[in-house]
Amino acid sequence: MAEEEEDIILSELDDDELVEQMYDDLYDGLKEEIEEGTNILIERGWAPYDVLTKALVGGMTVVGADFRDGILFVPEVLLAANAMKAGMAILKPLLAETGAPRMGKMVIGTVKGDIHDIGKNLVSMMMEGAGFEVVDIGINNPVENYVEALKEEEPDILGMSALLTTTMPYMKVVIDTMVEMGIRDDYVVLVGGAPLNEEFGKAIGADGYCRDAAVAVETAKEYMARKHNELAAG
Repeated sequence: MAEEEEDIILSELDDDELVEQMYDDLYDGLKEEIEEGTNILIERGWAPYDVLTKALVGGMTVVGADFRDGILFVPEVLLAANAMKAGMAILKPLLAETGAPRMGKMVIGTVKGDIHDIGKNLVSMMMEGAGFEVVDIGINNPVENYVEALKEEEPDILGMSALLTTTMPYMKVVIDTMVEMGIRDDYVVLVGGAPLNEEFGKAIGADGYCRDAAVAVETAKEYMARKHNELAAG
């Protein structure tokens, strides 16, 4: 019974306390609390972009760091990402209205012959959690699907995932096709999946190999920062 008496009433917290509490709620994957916290901050006049970056992305950064360091595991991260998505669902239409800046845009999909999607889904969620717009084209994608998505979506980053040693080489098919079409240099290509490693990523001509979702986010952020710097310098 003691627990019931200790229930935290989110609306009674001041802004700083509420953001701290949302970090904890995200960490624990508490979807309804994140929805409530997001709505309270919006009602208090917070800009949607500030809610996204300070409360949600801030909280997911902690989750990502602990996932990278082996403190959290995939099930917990999926729960946290799911709670994050609930907050994002409230913010998305508001962000669209305000034309808020975004980190960048990514097209992601699992390659032809491969129907595994947990790793890919985790990367998608963590990327969204970091403020990226993500277009997930699903599993078992032939090269045509990637090329079409790149043309339609005009992303900054292409992410490819493979979980089987037999489907890994297909990543090279996609990259080689992009080279032939003269579009390879228009995108940052990141690859990931259990059987891959750094050497393989280099050998097929990818920009980066990401061993997990947390690394994917860090790598994507680095490339986007570099791109912004180049544009500013240009």
